[in-house]
Amino acid sequence: MTERSEHVQSLARGLSVIRAFDADHPELTLSEVAEATGLTRAAARRFLLTLADLGYVHSNGRLFALTPRVLELGYAYLSSLSLPELVQPHLKRLVAEVQESASLAVLDGTDVVYVARVATSRIMRVSITIGTRFPAYATSMGRVLLAWLPPGALEDHLTRAELTRYTPRTVTSVPQLRGALEKVRAQGWAMVDQELEEGLRSLAAPVRDGSGNVVAAVNVSTHASRTSVESNRHTLLPPLLATAARIEADLSAGRIPLSGAQSSVTAGASGRA
Repeated sequence: MTERSEHVQSLARGLSVIRAFDADHPELTLSEVAEATGLTRAAARRFLLTLADLGYVHSNGRLFALTPRVLELGYAYLSSLSLPELVQPHLKRLVAEVQESASLAVLDGTDVVYVARVATSRIMRVSITIGTRFPAYATSMGRVLLAWLPPGALEDHLTRAELTRYTPRTVTSVPQLRGALEKVRAQGWAMVDQELEEGLRSLAAPVRDGSGNVVAAVNVSTHASRTSVESNRHTLLPPLLATAARIEADLSAGRIPLSGAQSSVTAGASGRA
């Protein structure tokens, strides 16, 4: 057991500042952070400015919010968990039902990272494996994960993301992307039609933990030549939403204690496949 004398109080206080932010409090003032952590305003300010310098906190003046970089803090812990093992049976069941490939991904910076996948036929020019990265804005799972980011984190993402045009359908303007994300939030799911690659259409749904935080996204991918957009919505969306609900039930049951943290992958899965 670690001796109390080895307890690093400044580290504990810094972590308490990060934990002050949650789904109900995505943005906080300096005074609110101080009250939530029991720190003085001066101390809270020092921690917030340090976290901002390190890229973990964003400030638009009076309000502070976490940035997607806080996901890095969970790499070592979450990579040791069996999230893919929990998800895999659900993906297999979904694939067996719809006969299309299914995946689960999390947000890492401006990319989505695949952490679980069950494939049928190969429908993309690139091979998707665990750790594969794609730009979040051009993918259905990315749209889902971006749609439920806290306002400050979303603004930070939009500032840093390079909206490259991959196909003639790719959304490449921030106003267009904002509109797409608003639609995702309103309907509760996302469809991206041939924006990342010609012929690739995908549907995605959010996966929430026991606290209601969106920690991952699950999707079904299909080739646009096989079915219409409307057909995808009617045949793929219901089983996809049911799969997301079953995964959420497992998370809520505590089989994987995410404790409100968004999922990630091993630090070694850093390059785009």
